[in-house]
Amino acid sequence: MAVSRRRIPVDEGRAALAAWQDAAASAPGTQEPGSQAPGTQEPGTQGPGAHVPGAAGTGAVPRATIATAVRYSLEEVTARAPGNSVEVRVPPFGVTQCVEGPRHTRGTPPNVIECDAATWLAMVSGQLSWADAVAAGKVAASGLRADLSALLPL
Repeated sequence: MAVSRRRIPVDEGRAALAAWQDAAASAPGTQEPGSQAPGTQEPGTQGPGAHVPGAAGTGAVPRATIATAVRYSLEEVTARAPGNSVEVRVPPFGVTQCVEGPRHTRGTPPNVIECDAATWLAMVSGQLSWADAVAAGKVAASGLRADLSALLPL
């Protein structure tokens, strides 16, 4: 297996992730994890209207900081679960292959996970669980190995 090199320095990545978390926590309308956004769902239910912590607050964080936080966290997932069987996409900021298993080399990978930056960072930071994000339709996951619940939060 090839040794991966980090492109984002660890301290810089942690600082970017902390800046995103601070902005998400202080954003107007941010609610506790697992709670609903007003008018989107009934109390105690999960569904497509589930609130993504920090989604409203991402505008307060510079795009470069969000990009650094996403890229750092993708590198961290790969460091914790090296491999090439699952492709994780967080457009437009980054993509990585992780999790041991059959190597993917061409075409569309059989195991793909894709979500937006706010959802990814909320899952990485523990503000949103993998199960809640999938149930709410915030994460597109296809394939038998496309489940990062054991790796998240970081």
